[in-house]
Amino acid sequence: MRVLHVGCELDRERRNAAALLDAWPTLLDVARAAADAGVQVEILQAAHRDEVVERDGIRCHFVAEPGLLRAPGTRGAAGVVPFRMARRAAALGPEVVHVNGLAFPLHARALAAVLPRAALLFQDHGDVPPARRQRLHAWGLAFADGVCFAAREQARPFVDAGVLPGDVAIFEVPESSTRFTPGSRAAARAATGVHGDPALLWVGRLDANKDPLTVLDALSRALPLLPDPHLWCAFGDAPLLPAVRARLDAEPALAARVHLLGRVPHAEVEALARAADLLLLASHREGCPFAVIEALACGATPLLSDIPAHRALTGRGAVGALFPPGDAAALADALVAWSGRNRALLRRAAREHFERELSFAAVGRKLADAYAAVRRDA
Repeated sequence: MRVLHVGCELDRERRNAAALLDAWPTLLDVARAAADAGVQVEILQAAHRDEVVERDGIRCHFVAEPGLLRAPGTRGAAGVVPFRMARRAAALGPEVVHVNGLAFPLHARALAAVLPRAALLFQDHGDVPPARRQRLHAWGLAFADGVCFAAREQARPFVDAGVLPGDVAIFEVPESSTRFTPGSRAAARAATGVHGDPALLWVGRLDANKDPLTVLDALSRALPLLPDPHLWCAFGDAPLLPAVRARLDAEPALAARVHLLGRVPHAEVEALARAADLLLLASHREGCPFAVIEALACGATPLLSDIPAHRALTGRGAVGALFPPGDAAALADALVAWSGRNRALLRRAAREHFERELSFAAVGRKLADAYAAVRRDA
């Protein structure tokens, strides 16, 4: 089965092919996962110059497109004239076209026009239904044969908005995976300085959606019932940092248990996740939260808000616990209950779930199944 992975977003830093593959590793990682599952995969990526490179057995076609770049801090715009990419796609002759993202209606329509016999499968990347130009998106996605979401329920807003056909096939497939491993918990604690009984981990922005204040309130409630808890917070953007500091200033006993690490290089997140016992996340909305995937890969047990993405990644609560978003009392109860369980057994269960459902082998297998389901008879 010949599958073409299509990336429509232009790199605002105008990097060449080799640099872009380094900067956007998911492009190659997901293609390689599908190839390892027995699929013949090539990559077609919008770029600022024409190049063809081969890496890790995957042939990658970079096609120059005219396009506009948005302001700093925003995602790069798609090429505004996608016909050069469509012509290259037609020349490659795939049976299935896997398009990354739901925000590229012109590309979708152009691909459908030049490849009428190929199936079109789209992959959600944390997209939201457009507030404007809904008819344009519906026109572009009208020929979708299937869409991959981290959680099936995430398709509903797109169908309700009329952007996706109501009968489109939906597949639950994570956007990507990780190569993090459990390693040695003791060595990770020695290297990072992380300690606690339990050691708790937060990875993510400090903003209203991630809701760090609910986590702090839950920890405050649970403090008298836990042996020696410590919460380690790795974060980048932090609009709620003043509110977090104010909350800690108001409760010195809580402040002594919370460590604000700030921005941590991604490579160091592995050691933090290895050192932690529990991952705490209280998000109200997520696309495919990699912090959960990475924590499970390292053996940390997730205590997560009960939203579609978290349900899907944990097998509907098969590993860890889910609590109602914003419910600090429920999270506190989960903290106390899970802190008393056998840590070695929890680490083993987390890693086994990761290998079975979220590893690159699992992602490749799920993609291959989705391709086979949408593939049209020759």
